[in-house]
Amino acid sequence: MCVSGVPAGVSLGQPPALKVDGIDRRLSRRQRISDSRIFRETFRAGKRYAGRFLVMWLRYADDACLRLAVIVSKKTFKRSVDRSRAKRLLRESYRLNRYRLQGKVDIILVARRHIGKVRRQDVDEDLLRMAHEAGILSEEGLKK
Repeated sequence: MCVSGVPAGVSLGQPPALKVDGIDRRLSRRQRISDSRIFRETFRAGKRYAGRFLVMWLRYADDACLRLAVIVSKKTFKRSVDRSRAKRLLRESYRLNRYRLQGKVDIILVARRHIGKVRRQDVDEDLLRMAHEAGILSEEGLKK
């Protein structure tokens, strides 16, 4: 039975459970970077790793906790639908692989032009390869 558009047994205030194998795969607001100061610090530090489909910028700090920001340029992706798809691919790839990362680091992902024509699995591989290069991939992440 559905009451006011909500199926029976579903509570209105609770987000859906996104735990697989006991791993929380949600990406909450607290796990996102929105402070411009953090962006400036990250780009000034210059810890940059380039891949085929994205560029990963890292900010090492005591207050860092694997937060994420995604940047998709209007100059690179003219149509908003293409920008949205690129952002969605980057966020989803990070969200599903976050448990494999470790360290006191914040991450900014910048989309490259060719990300619009690939599958999410390709973006996953690129992200994990760069995380390995940066030394933020956990031992569990290497095994899987």
